[in-house]
Amino acid sequence: MTTESGILKYEGCNFFRQRMVLATLSGKAICISKIRHKDDDPGLKDFEASFIRLLDKITNGSYIEVNQTGTQVRYQPGLLMGGTFDHDCHVQRAIGYYMEALVCLAPFGKKPVKAVLRGVTNDQLDPSVDVIKAVTFAVLKKFGIDEGLELKVNRRGAPPNGGGEILFRCPIIRNLRPLQLTKPGKIKRIRGVAYAMRVSPATPNRIVDSARSILNQFLPDIYIYTDHMKGPQSGKSPGFGLSLVAETTEGNFISAETASNKAGEEASIPEDLGKQTALLLMEEIYRGGCVDSRHQSLALLLMTLGQGDVSKIVTGPLSPYTIQFLRHLKDFFRVMFKMEVLPSEVDEDGSKRSGGDKVLLTCISSGFTNLSKTVM
Repeated sequence: MTTESGILKYEGCNFFRQRMVLATLSGKAICISKIRHKDDDPGLKDFEASFIRLLDKITNGSYIEVNQTGTQVRYQPGLLMGGTFDHDCHVQRAIGYYMEALVCLAPFGKKPVKAVLRGVTNDQLDPSVDVIKAVTFAVLKKFGIDEGLELKVNRRGAPPNGGGEILFRCPIIRNLRPLQLTKPGKIKRIRGVAYAMRVSPATPNRIVDSARSILNQFLPDIYIYTDHMKGPQSGKSPGFGLSLVAETTEGNFISAETASNKAGEEASIPEDLGKQTALLLMEEIYRGGCVDSRHQSLALLLMTLGQGDVSKIVTGPLSPYTIQFLRHLKDFFRVMFKMEVLPSEVDEDGSKRSGGDKVLLTCISSGFTNLSKTVM
């Protein structure tokens, strides 16, 4: 990262969303160059162009300039507005790709967001709408973003053709409250959704049985809901998958999910998919922490944007995405986190109880205020 006349300069296509979202929140202009400049197909991909269009819809007065080859983007963010809009998400990435950015921006707009997003609702790469509803919203609620938060799945859509549709509502908030989230707690229940689109109605039941065969060895309180979409609600492509969410005694949520391969690729077996998802959830639980690895960056962002007070959170080992996110928070908000590796918990027999090393992250928030929201 370099700075030139107040513009933050970056190179490469990695962490594109991070940079655009943080620029929008901080109001700082950025220039990203050398985007896939050595590839056979250089420049922005279609899904990134779609993401830029989404940013343009949620802001007012933004200046976005893309050069002829698409290898350089200049972005001067405007006023974050929110409001009511529709957006067709490109099917190269799931709706979750766009929603991860939208949940970071929507609470700080001038008007509450009411958005209809269309595209792929569940794929192998991005968080599904089910995980966003169960886990991402739970993280937002801990910071005081609660009343009026809604995600409704009107239609599901699997890759490659999508056809899904969701309704997303988010209230606006003036200030975030500081957070002290230092007790992960123990797992008390597991909930999940096994979904299927344009395949046999028996598929979700097969997924549930295989996942339970592993999870029931550890916990009795398990309920996995089956959701078999029919007709227009099932999108344009066949697919199935499973999203699992574990809740702890301290009210924290840890998620894992798996989706079937695209049509035309090697066929996925429901039993294998169920077992794989259960094992992925076990791995996330083993990592420990108050949030799972996918939601580390969201929690750190909301801590950064809180009032000028101390916030703390305990996570599992930091993901590479989160490590880069911490660097970006320093660039855009001048907020740095104190990181402390916690000693592993030890059982009575002397064996380690926790998986990876837990990390305690502490910061003094930037005191961010949404000046667009009037004080009641």
